[in-house]
Amino acid sequence: MVVVLEKNVTEQQIEEIIRHLVDFGFDVHKSTGIEQIVLGAIGVKPDFDIRKVKVLDGVQEVYRITEPFKLASRTFKKENTVVDVKGVKIGGNEVVVMAGPCSVESEEQIFSLAGTVAKFGGKILRGGAFKPRTSPYSFQGLGEEGLKMMRQAADKYNLLVVTEVMQIEQIALIEEYADILQVGARNMQNYPFLKELGKSSKPVMLKRGLAATIEEWMMSAEYILASGNRDVILCERGIRTFETYTRNTFDLSAIPVVHKKSHLPVIADPSHATGYRDQVIPMARAAVAAGADAIMVEIHSNPEKALSDGPQSLYPEQYERMMLELKAIAAAIGRTV
Repeated sequence: MVVVLEKNVTEQQIEEIIRHLVDFGFDVHKSTGIEQIVLGAIGVKPDFDIRKVKVLDGVQEVYRITEPFKLASRTFKKENTVVDVKGVKIGGNEVVVMAGPCSVESEEQIFSLAGTVAKFGGKILRGGAFKPRTSPYSFQGLGEEGLKMMRQAADKYNLLVVTEVMQIEQIALIEEYADILQVGARNMQNYPFLKELGKSSKPVMLKRGLAATIEEWMMSAEYILASGNRDVILCERGIRTFETYTRNTFDLSAIPVVHKKSHLPVIADPSHATGYRDQVIPMARAAVAAGADAIMVEIHSNPEKALSDGPQSLYPEQYERMMLELKAIAAAIGRTV
C-alpha cells in the first residue's frame, strides 16, 4: 500500500509511522516527491485494515496498490524517476543517445567509434565485453581487456559506459569500468541475479525478455527495486513473434504503456528490435515520437567484418544522419537530443 504523508509532517512523525508499519509486518520504502513524502508499505496482507495507518499522526491518505509491481508503479511515485549518471539525466527532457559496437573488438575500433559517438551528440558508449551468443562457437567477447578499452575510449571523449553483465560473478568486475549495468533479454527473469544487482550502487538497464509481457518486465524491475537499487532503466528491444521480416517485433506501444503505469524511464533499442540497419533509423525516429527517454543503437566502421551483429549496425555516416533527424523530431514534441 501507499501511505501519503501530510505536507507539514515532522521527521519524528515519519519515524513513528515507519515504526508502526514495520511492526505491522511491512517492508517500508520512502519516496520524497516534489510536494509530499510517500511511503511504500510492501507485504502480502490482503486482510490488513488500512484504518490502522490512516489514524496515525502525519498521515494524509492510504491507498492499496492494485498492480503486482509496487515500487515501480505510478501509484507509489507519481513523478518521473530521472536517473542521473554523472550529470547525464535519463528520464528528463533530453532524449539521451547511447551508441557503439555490439562487441568491443580492438583498441583501434572502440576508440574510433567512441569519437564518432561523441562528435555527433551521443552521451553514452555502448559495447559488449562479455557476449551472450546463441552459438557457443561465436565470438564471446574480450572480457576484462574489452572493458578496459571501452573505459579508456569513453574517458577520452567524455562519454559514459553501458555494458552487459551476464552473471552474479561478473558484477564486481564490471562495476569497476561501467557507469550503467545492462541486463540482457535472456537474463530478464534470472531473479537471484536481479536481486544481487539490486544491491549495486550503479544504475541498471533492464532489457525486456524475448517473449515477456509488459507486466512480467515490470515485475523483473521490481526485484531490483525491492533489493534497494532505485536507479532502474527499462529498455524495449523487441519481442519474438511469428514475423520473419524483422529479427524481432518492435513493440513501440510499450513505451507509452510503461510511462502510464510506471515512473521508471524507458528507452528503445531499435538495432536489436529490427536486426537490419535499414530499419533502425525509422524505428529510432518512431521511438522518440512515442516518448522514449533514450535511444540505443549499434554502429560500426566496417559492419561487413564485424564479429557480431554487423547487419544491424549503422555506418558512422548513417549515425550522423540519424542524430540530425532525432533532433528535429524531439524539437517537435518539446524535447531535446
